[in-house]
Amino acid sequence: MKKWVLVGILVGAVGSGAAFAQVKAGMGAPGKKMPQSGQGLVSPAPDVPTVETVLGTVRIPRGVMADGKALAAGTYQVRLTAQEAKPDVVGQTPKYERWVEFVRGGQARAREVVSIVPPSEIDKVAEDVPPGPGGSKVQMLAGNDYVRVWFNRNGTHYLIHLPVGGGAR
Repeated sequence: MKKWVLVGILVGAVGSGAAFAQVKAGMGAPGKKMPQSGQGLVSPAPDVPTVETVLGTVRIPRGVMADGKALAAGTYQVRLTAQEAKPDVVGQTPKYERWVEFVRGGQARAREVVSIVPPSEIDKVAEDVPPGPGGSKVQMLAGNDYVRVWFNRNGTHYLIHLPVGGGAR
C-alpha cells in the first residue's frame, strides 16, 4: 500500500512540474498570448519601453515630495527612464517599477518611482476613470495628502504617487 501511495505522489509531482514548466515557458514569451485576467495565472504583460521615453507634460498643483526631495508646484515634462526601481518592490515585477524624472527647463528637477499597470489590471489598482489613450490626469488623493500623476500610453497605465509637502525649489 505504501508503495502505491509513493508512486501516486511521484507521478503527481512530475505531472504538475511539467505543467508548471509549460505555463512558465509561455509567460512573457514573444508571440505567445497570455491568459486574460480571470482565465489564467496572470494578465497580459504591458508593453513597457526599455529606453528613455517622454510620458507627457503635467501641471503639479502644489508642492510635493519626490524621492525625498521637494518639488515645487508647476508644469513638468515627465520622462520614463530605463532604470528599474531598486530595491525591488515586494509583489511587483521589477521592470514594472521604474524611475521617472520631472523635467523643467531641460533639467531633471526630481525623480520618483512609477508603477506600470496593464489595462486589464487598472480597475484593481485605481477606482477612478482612467485618462483616455495618450492622456494624463493629476489628482489629489487621501484627504489632499497625495498627488497622483496618471498617464495612459497605448492602454498601459503609469501611476506616480507624490506626498504633498514640497516647497519652492
